[in-house]
Amino acid sequence: MLLKEASSHLTKSELAHLGAGEVGYIRKMKSDDVSRCFPEAPEIDPTLDLWALFAADGTPILLTDNRSSTFFKAAEDDLKTVSLH
Repeated sequence: MLLKEASSHLTKSELAHLGAGEVGYIRKMKSDDVSRCFPEAPEIDPTLDLWALFAADGTPILLTDNRSSTFFKAAEDDLKTVSLH
């Protein structure tokens, strides 16, 4: 089913919960974005490349400077991962 077709048959709530508990996404982040997604994080060196794992609904799960750690955490939580570019 194409996303356009799916979105016309699903409520906003159903669409928001698609993949919940099953899918997570990995995203490269800059330190400027960290405080928005991870407000409890300490100040971070702006030169660091950071990686974050999020639940399908956008809930932050993990922030790290090691990309492999995001895959290990996803596997530990039984999440299928996708990367966002």
